This record gives sequence, C-alpha cells and structure tokens, in this order.
Amino acid sequence: MMYATLSNESNYTVFKFNKHIIRFRAPHSLEHYSAVKEWDHGYLVVMAKYSHNSQEEEEYIDLVPILKDLYFDVEDFLKPIKEVRIEYA
Repeated sequence: MMYATLSNESNYTVFKFNKHIIRFRAPHSLEHYSAVKEWDHGYLVVMAKYSHNSQEEEEYIDLVPILKDLYFDVEDFLKPIKEVRIEYA
C-alpha cells in the first residue's frame, strides 16, 4: 500500500511521499499531530495537540492549494497515496 507521512518540526508541518518532502507553516502552538482521522485525496482531517489546550483537537489540512503553489501535478502526485500515517520524530 502506498502511504505518505505527516509530522511536524519546529513551526512547520511536514508531508512526505516518495522522495518529496513538503514543509509548510504550522501554528506556533502546535505540539504534535496524533492521528489521521480521514484522508480524501489531498484533504486531511487530523487530531492535533496545541500548547494552549489540554485536549487534542480536530484540525483540517488541504494540500491541494499548497501543491498547486509548488507547481505539482496535483492529480498525478495524489493518485497513488492510499493512506497517510503520523510519523513521530
């Protein structure tokens, strides 16, 4: 099964698939992502832990505009990804 990974480093969210590593700004209060609840061809629903909240909260990430801004062929890039997993540092 082809899967991608999601993690965070400093103030960045990191999405990895094959040899591509895509970093984009995350809220400064993000501590970590804990679970991927849904993957829908570029749209992620994840659980995230923020420093300002003792409870995890649901977060939404839309990769499509990020990929377009980076001049990816969005359809071609996303097509083989069947799952996204959390990668822990």
